[in-house]
Amino acid sequence: MNDQRTNLLGLNKTQLEAFFLNLGEKPFRAAQLQKWMHQQGVIEFDAMSNVSKALRERLKEVAEIRPPTIRERFDAQDGCYKWIVEVQSGSGVEMVYIPEAGRGTLCISSQAGCSLDCSFCATGKQGFNSDLSAAEIIGQLWLANQELGIFGKRSAARITNVVMMGMGEPLLNFDNVLSAIDLMMDDNAYGLSKRRVTISTSGVVPAIERLHEYTDASLALSLHAPNDALRDQIVPINRKYPIKMLLASVKGYLDRLPDSRVATIEYILISGVNDHRQHARELAELLRDVPCKINLIPFNPFEGSAYRRSSNAAISTFRKLLLDAGYTVTIRTTRGDEIGAACGQLVGQVDDRTRRSARHLAAQAVREAAAPQPVTIR
Repeated sequence: MNDQRTNLLGLNKTQLEAFFLNLGEKPFRAAQLQKWMHQQGVIEFDAMSNVSKALRERLKEVAEIRPPTIRERFDAQDGCYKWIVEVQSGSGVEMVYIPEAGRGTLCISSQAGCSLDCSFCATGKQGFNSDLSAAEIIGQLWLANQELGIFGKRSAARITNVVMMGMGEPLLNFDNVLSAIDLMMDDNAYGLSKRRVTISTSGVVPAIERLHEYTDASLALSLHAPNDALRDQIVPINRKYPIKMLLASVKGYLDRLPDSRVATIEYILISGVNDHRQHARELAELLRDVPCKINLIPFNPFEGSAYRRSSNAAISTFRKLLLDAGYTVTIRTTRGDEIGAACGQLVGQVDDRTRRSARHLAAQAVREAAAPQPVTIR
């Protein structure tokens, strides 16, 4: 068997049409295959009844449809699911399904680990292994449809929203992420609305400035601080692309969209770090000219982090100051934290190619050794 077969799962419409033209076939074959793969969940060519036997045999020689595999599944009491998905590199990445009234959101990963090192995020502490292929990215959506019984409508579950908020920085894996997003919004594949597919970025400015050429998906910005001095500490990429430059690129993307849409500003609230009243006032002033809504996210603790969740009073005060300034503000409900599936907690099983995970473990050991020891009274 040819071990260089093309995995068709990750090819968008244009790429799949080119594949069939190269075989001497008509472009309409692309739509046929897309429907089988992404709407019916069929990955065996012999089961594709409206494809000629000769073409099915040819496809078996030169192509395959291979989703990633699931290592583990975790079920939370609040209805969330988390899966560890094994990718080609051997690492495990995480995806999370969050059911809510009238909607179901799938949070998927774009990299095994993350090349950034945001201080509030467990993923970054695992280091980095590799970018995911387009097949491994869209394959997470394919797997979730299979796991939830959506293919063949064996259950009432559904996926209405996909957020690129899992492991990794999506815009550092630009081509593969955009190919997968094409499939998410293609009517012959998953048919999701452009308003319901969201790319979340920590601020890769050159990629944001290119984004409008390839997609009109929604955009979320992991901001987390209202000034450069603080954001340099929390989100290190800010040292390369400071806030003024970043917000200009976000506004430029929104201005080029064919409809009226706003960015989602994500702001994790960390006790004593970025949750003071003055931070809220700064944030309100900073975003004055940016069409946006603000999503406040209480910090979710993870092993080895010295950060703490802001108090309910601090969260409420922060929100009120932003509301009074005229912003639409939501507070993200913590979901799936008992299975490590909440925002900022995704760690997967990363074969770290950097030395970052070792450095963080060493730093954690130093902190623990320096911590006051409990006194036993006899």
